[in-house]
Amino acid sequence: MQTQRRGQSHGPRQRRRPAGRTWRPPRTSRLTAARAALRSLAPAAPPRPTAKRALDLTLGSALLVLAAPLLAAAALTLAVQRGSGGVLTRSTRMGADGRPFVLRSLRTRRLRLHVISRLPHVVRGELSLVGPAPLTPGRAQERPAGARDWRRELKPGLTGLAQIRHRSTMPWDEPDLLDQHYAEHHRLGLDLAILAEAVGTPLREAARGLARRGKADLSDTDHRLPGYRTAE
Repeated sequence: MQTQRRGQSHGPRQRRRPAGRTWRPPRTSRLTAARAALRSLAPAAPPRPTAKRALDLTLGSALLVLAAPLLAAAALTLAVQRGSGGVLTRSTRMGADGRPFVLRSLRTRRLRLHVISRLPHVVRGELSLVGPAPLTPGRAQERPAGARDWRRELKPGLTGLAQIRHRSTMPWDEPDLLDQHYAEHHRLGLDLAILAEAVGTPLREAARGLARRGKADLSDTDHRLPGYRTAE
């Protein structure tokens, strides 16, 4: 029987690493790790816009383009009248998910221009065309302990159910209850109905005002012939 040489092991042979060289992973492993690192560094795909966001972006942009000349004229008039007082008001309001933002509005309430001047917030995504009223941080936190924080679930809006119904004779016409009702039942059809009401109501009020003014102008005195005298 042949004797085993000294230093020879019984197990399988192991390849010795060359002196001065470090072990490196196979090339395929390095490529896989590099691709994974690149995927982790790449920005996440933006969420797909909802129907509500699509309505805000398209209709809000169109309204902003149409209202731009009127807003520019109003801002110029305010700048001349107020001098160094500024033409915009700035206040911190709470948006969706509790994110604060600075709400900017024109310093005028004629023709509801202070609301129309907030359209840039709609285009940027801080406001929606329809939603609860944008509240200050202090008021946004006023809710019973343990109650559902529904204001964090949707964006505040230029107009909303509370804004168009708060003067009605309904027994539940408190703004908070109306806003909560909208938060629980909002859908695209309801948004369109609220927008139609928000635009139609001022137009009807203006038409009624013109009609009343016209009736006041059509008095008997205006149509009497020269020299006409009533019997004494």
